[in-house]
Amino acid sequence: MARITGVRTLDVRAPTSRTLAGSDAVHQDPDYSGAYVFLETDAAAPDGATLEGVGMTFTIGAGNDLCCAAIEQLAPLLVGREVTELTEDLAAMWRSLTNHSQLRWLGPEKGVIHLATAALVNAVWDLRAKQEGKPLWRVVADMTPEQYVDAVDFRYLTDVIDRDRALDRLRALAPTRAARVQELERDGYPAYLTSAGWLGYPEDTVRDLCRAALADGWTCFKTKVGIDVASDRRRCEVMREEIGDLPLMADANQVWDVGTAI
Repeated sequence: MARITGVRTLDVRAPTSRTLAGSDAVHQDPDYSGAYVFLETDAAAPDGATLEGVGMTFTIGAGNDLCCAAIEQLAPLLVGREVTELTEDLAAMWRSLTNHSQLRWLGPEKGVIHLATAALVNAVWDLRAKQEGKPLWRVVADMTPEQYVDAVDFRYLTDVIDRDRALDRLRALAPTRAARVQELERDGYPAYLTSAGWLGYPEDTVRDLCRAALADGWTCFKTKVGIDVASDRRRCEVMREEIGDLPLMADANQVWDVGTAI
């Protein structure tokens, strides 16, 4: 049986503020960063390598200091436990992290504690995928409806959907699962590109990046907005001139209230 023997964190930061990559109406000088966690075990993966779960949570710059510290505070809740104990009852694993009697005062499911929890939960899912020798998306695709709902902590969801209703909906979709898996294997999963539309980029850069993205096969785009209406309109015009009628999304990054957005 595989057991988690240790945890280490890694603080990775990219100086994206130098080129304004990642800039938006709120985060005008971001340094995109990731707080990584590695769950070490005493077992081997099917390929013979040491079984290790890797998870990360995304932050900007100094946020990594807090996230890595929070991960290290939560990690003892996983160290010493068997991997199957965690992966066979994912909802209980989630609740054990969010129910820390002292740290939950700082969250538990928002802010830094939530980000740290996400990194650890991601690492446990990574362990499960490596144990099964599958990519993670295939692990999820192969789960039964019962396994899906058992992985969810419904504590804050039951006013909208409870376990039984979720199970009914998943069972109703089960007959078409194979067709959707085939579609994913054949076509991949649709994605959009943000990196041509960072708010700090000059117009010429936006044009060049749109053209490069089109040449690479991108068909959906997103731009940042939120400085002022005239500037936002011009940015959208520039991208429309380059991408034509392809889908274009806009992201104001919380700088607008509801009325302004409408």
